[in-house]
Amino acid sequence: MIRQFLPIILLTISNVFMTFAWYGHLKFKSAALWLVVLVSWGIALFEYCFQVPANRIGSEYFTTAQLKTIQEVITLVVFSVFSVLYLKEEFKWNYLVGFIFIIFAVFFIFKKW
Repeated sequence: MIRQFLPIILLTISNVFMTFAWYGHLKFKSAALWLVVLVSWGIALFEYCFQVPANRIGSEYFTTAQLKTIQEVITLVVFSVFSVLYLKEEFKWNYLVGFIFIIFAVFFIFKKW
């Protein structure tokens, strides 16, 4: 039972690394682009170290469509927290509406028809 949650935990850790690799450099716009790319690649290596096992283990319990859906929801949650706390951006009402529509997508993907 606990093993089913392991992919979700690993995907969450993976997404934290991914978010910093892709967007963390935006606070350092004066840094050279080549340096930002190298640092981002280094961070992304850790992302892959969690992402690949998450998908491997997760495929025992979820379809690939379900795994991708889980990953996208986690990505949006992690990114939302990151953009508000790290980048100091405002979370707008239309983002919430968009996320509600994504919840509908999750329902349709996970519903046994």
